[in-house]
Amino acid sequence: MAEFTHINKQGNAKMVDVSDKSITKRTAIARSSITVNHTIYQQIAENTNKKGNVLNTAQIAGIMAAKNTSSIIPMCHPLPISGVDVAFDWDTSDDQFILQIETTVSTTGRTGVEMEALTAASATALTIYDMCKAVDKGMIIGETYLVKKTGGKSDFQR
Repeated sequence: MAEFTHINKQGNAKMVDVSDKSITKRTAIARSSITVNHTIYQQIAENTNKKGNVLNTAQIAGIMAAKNTSSIIPMCHPLPISGVDVAFDWDTSDDQFILQIETTVSTTGRTGVEMEALTAASATALTIYDMCKAVDKGMIIGETYLVKKTGGKSDFQR
């Protein structure tokens, strides 16, 4: 039977002890997206949304989310985040308006930043939804996934 890493001998939740792991530079890249209507696309592109600069606010939310991941994901270790970047790219093909979100998080530590990058991507998309929902509640937040992870025992590339 497999041994669970986040369960103690009594069968209760525990945080994994990472003190024996090597300190290495660790980076993670995650993506998400949000599909919006033409009006929201124009408001974001022209910075005319009544709530303010949507992308700037969403970037700040993503950065804050990465820094606070251990406060909302129960078994995440609090990490000294070295850097967070939130980038955007519009896909307006096929008569759709999809805002692609990419987050990059880095640290030097004993455990990776995959959850921080995923949380940043999610919070960024949610913030865009929150700022634009008065215009249209039909926005669709797309798949959120890990693109790449480096550092530690193994690397990952989707």
